[in-house]
Amino acid sequence: MNSEKQLLNQIKNPRIRAIAETVCSRKPVEPAALAEMLATDDILDLAAVAGFICRRLHGNRVFYGVNMNLNYTNMCELRCPLCAFSCDPGDEKGYVLSLDEIEYRVRAAAADGIDEVHIVGGLNPDLGMDYYEQMIRRIKAVKPDIVVVAFTAVEYDYFARQSGLPLKEVFERLIAAGVDALPGGGAEIFAPHVRKVIAPKKIPGDRWLEVMRTAHQLGLKTNATILYNHRETIADIVDHLVRIRALQDVTGGFKTFVPLAFHGRNTRIGAVKDASTGFDDIRLYCSARIFLHNVPHLKALWMYVGEKTAQVLLNFGVDDLSATYRNEKVVHAAGAETPDDGSEARLRELIENAGRIPVRTTALYESAGEGQGK
Repeated sequence: MNSEKQLLNQIKNPRIRAIAETVCSRKPVEPAALAEMLATDDILDLAAVAGFICRRLHGNRVFYGVNMNLNYTNMCELRCPLCAFSCDPGDEKGYVLSLDEIEYRVRAAAADGIDEVHIVGGLNPDLGMDYYEQMIRRIKAVKPDIVVVAFTAVEYDYFARQSGLPLKEVFERLIAAGVDALPGGGAEIFAPHVRKVIAPKKIPGDRWLEVMRTAHQLGLKTNATILYNHRETIADIVDHLVRIRALQDVTGGFKTFVPLAFHGRNTRIGAVKDASTGFDDIRLYCSARIFLHNVPHLKALWMYVGEKTAQVLLNFGVDDLSATYRNEKVVHAAGAETPDDGSEARLRELIENAGRIPVRTTALYESAGEGQGK
């Protein structure tokens, strides 16, 4: 690991050196500095700081998972302009997976050795708490030690409103059924003026944070996300990360930050930006790693950014290359051109070819499977 002195000596940009000094003193970086990082062209200096933090936290290890994706329904009341996956209830393209079909899919994936199920779906008025609870219980019955990462903050808010139950009780019932952790979806961008364009019916950012606070208070660890490269500004990104860091200071419940590059080809948003460039991706990942000092992991979803970019980001603060995500639907409906599933062998190859040590894990970051990196 490079020493703090070596880090400071290699940085030429005086502003980034000042940020590095703050990092070396283990103090939080100010929001004004975050805005500067998001605008800089000195990405190698930025990378040096982000890489230093990543190595300080995780050494040479890079985490990955072996899981399946379960999108149980695509029918959704919200019909967000940013989403190409959802459809109206009653649409001929709509579907709901039966509990038997869910169990069948999980059994097949469990036979292939998965450690985790990642579950998200639409807000379907024809489903209720009994369906969600039985879904989780039947998954756990297939493989009791499987890690269930289930439902976004938007879904939990909907479950509470639809059932008339307090949010806390909804969480308690689904935890009792077997939920182990939460994904970070639905955060998008907190800025109201952007949110009303890309997801006008979705819960506001304040409510998303409130739902996550409740999850954390009940002992659940969660991801946090940001959707970028649509209509947001640097100021909007700064606001988003500031609010995530502030909640993390209180609860400590965010385990991973996950930037999501917007795919707009099949959506109803007239995005004002071209596809993100490598510089755009690197700036955001590095800046997030540096600013979110209290969130331990930074994940690059290879399905969103592609294998090559994900692999490169391992040198820019990323310590988690995501997972196999068998049969992913959401981002591919929006136009992602990556495969909709990956293999463990391929993920290990990407990590090892980047000179890092692959570590198979789950959303709980407890080692799983064989052949762990040390």
